[in-house]
Amino acid sequence: MGIIGWIVLGLIVGAIAKLIMPGKDPGGILVTLLLGVVGAFVGGLIGNWIFGIGIERFWSLSTWLLAIVGSVIVLGIYRVIAARRRAVRGG
Repeated sequence: MGIIGWIVLGLIVGAIAKLIMPGKDPGGILVTLLLGVVGAFVGGLIGNWIFGIGIERFWSLSTWLLAIVGSVIVLGIYRVIAARRRAVRGG
C-alpha cells in the first residue's frame, strides 16, 4: 500500500477511533485524525509482530481491523499523556 493509501486509511480510522472513544480530546479533530495515521502504522506493526500479518492491502478486513485497534491504542495513550500534563499544570 502506498503512502497516500496509508494516509487515507489513517484519517478514516482516526475518525472511527474517535467514534469508538468519544469525548473531548486535547488538540481537536485534526490531532485525532493525525493520531489515526500513527495508529494505522502501530496497528500494522502489532499485527506483523503478533499475527505475522501487516496492513498491505487497503481493502483487506485485517488491514482495517489492525488499523482501528492501533488508532484506539494511540488515542488512548494520547489522552493519558494529555491528562497528566493538565494535572501537572493544575488545569
